[in-house]
Amino acid sequence: MAETTILITLAGMALVTYLPRLIPAWVLRDKQLPAFVVAWLRYVPVSVLAALLLPSLLIEADHINFSVNNLYLWAAIPAGLVAWKRKSLFGTVVIGMLVVAIVRWIMH
Repeated sequence: MAETTILITLAGMALVTYLPRLIPAWVLRDKQLPAFVVAWLRYVPVSVLAALLLPSLLIEADHINFSVNNLYLWAAIPAGLVAWKRKSLFGTVVIGMLVVAIVRWIMH
């Protein structure tokens, strides 16, 4: 019984994950979108990433943390600059990780 429930749950999760992605692709596959829609859609991934990332950078123990001790916020500044200037996901992640690692190494 538990295995059946798990399989049905997984199938339902796959369905609700992929259908909202596939239906627009099927409906719009032969259509040309207006230029302003294409330009607007380019900002969707960046906006979603910012919405997911910002709370983890600023909120600590249910409080907004803008203090000097917020290591992740400090690491986000050079990582954000690399992302903006180089437009490299790999470089951004490496810089953020390096800043956190170096500061932790210096502080301990």
